[in-house]
Amino acid sequence: MQLHWDIFCRVIDNYGDIGICWRLARQLAAEHGKRVRLWVDDLESLRPLCPAVDPALAMQSAAGVEIRRWAGDFAVDRVADVIIEAFACELPEAYVAAMAGQPARPVWINLEYLTAEAWADGCHGMASPHPRLPLVKHFFFPGFTPSTGGLLREAGLFAERDRVAAPPGDLLEISLFCYTTAPLAGWLRALADSPRPVLCHVPPGQPLAAVRACLGGDGPWQLGLARLVPLPFLPLDDYDRLLWRCAINFVRGEDSFVRAQWAGKPFVWQAYVQQDDAHLDKLTAFLDRHCAGLDAAAAAALRALFLAWNTGTDPGPAWRDYLAELPAISRHAAAWSGQLATMPDLATGLVNFCAGKV
Repeated sequence: MQLHWDIFCRVIDNYGDIGICWRLARQLAAEHGKRVRLWVDDLESLRPLCPAVDPALAMQSAAGVEIRRWAGDFAVDRVADVIIEAFACELPEAYVAAMAGQPARPVWINLEYLTAEAWADGCHGMASPHPRLPLVKHFFFPGFTPSTGGLLREAGLFAERDRVAAPPGDLLEISLFCYTTAPLAGWLRALADSPRPVLCHVPPGQPLAAVRACLGGDGPWQLGLARLVPLPFLPLDDYDRLLWRCAINFVRGEDSFVRAQWAGKPFVWQAYVQQDDAHLDKLTAFLDRHCAGLDAAAAAALRALFLAWNTGTDPGPAWRDYLAELPAISRHAAAWSGQLATMPDLATGLVNFCAGKV
């Protein structure tokens, strides 16, 4: 039955990796009845996402998940039936050796980063034998096609979203979750010329630092009819509700990128910068998929804003075109969300994939 699952996560940058692992762990426990241990090397990063966590404790439980500190003096007390190595974080050597000593070999999964690039379809599920030990690691790719592992999506998510979603009104509500490299100055200039009232929510960390660098002070800030208001750090479920409420969501990385798509609202994605501009290949691959079926003018406006936001060029002209096409982009965002939801979610995909490896 593969009842016991271990998820290993190293916090590399910000909250994306741990956010994804925490969402996956609690869904496996709540919806699939798995006994999940989440091994994290930085519990301080988990606490804002799940305030019930105490970073001082080496062992605790929250949302049906056992949470363990992954420290340098790692000791193996139990080997799980399924082991997820999130984003190539490299398991402790002692744990790998213990895996090899099990009479029934556990299933070993390397959970990869999300990409819309076509090559991920062919690499999903590939096996990689260990060079020395009788173990096999399988690569599991989240994705946007039935040939991949799908996207994290909890049961009942859409019903809850539709229950609390705010009705449309004259106020244009925006959430701004970006890296400090976003071309914010040009966008703020365009925002100041808005002909309708705007309320922009600015989360702490890099988004707030970027706004402060442009406008000075600690906010709130008033730019014409646009008001920018700092937000406290929101736990994951509260952040989801913010996305549902806003008419446009600026998101980044992977976790907020996926949650914005489930919100069914227009969004602007800033990809995590990679060497040799590899992130722009990811961006282009996503835009090619996402814009299919969108009329030419709306698709052009959407592409232009995404590219400006990710290349550092002035997004002002693209922003104005985007707003002109917002009704069409809004309809497309809702349809895109429903289209993605026809595929199995990532947690279910993992459970089914691992069941076939017994």
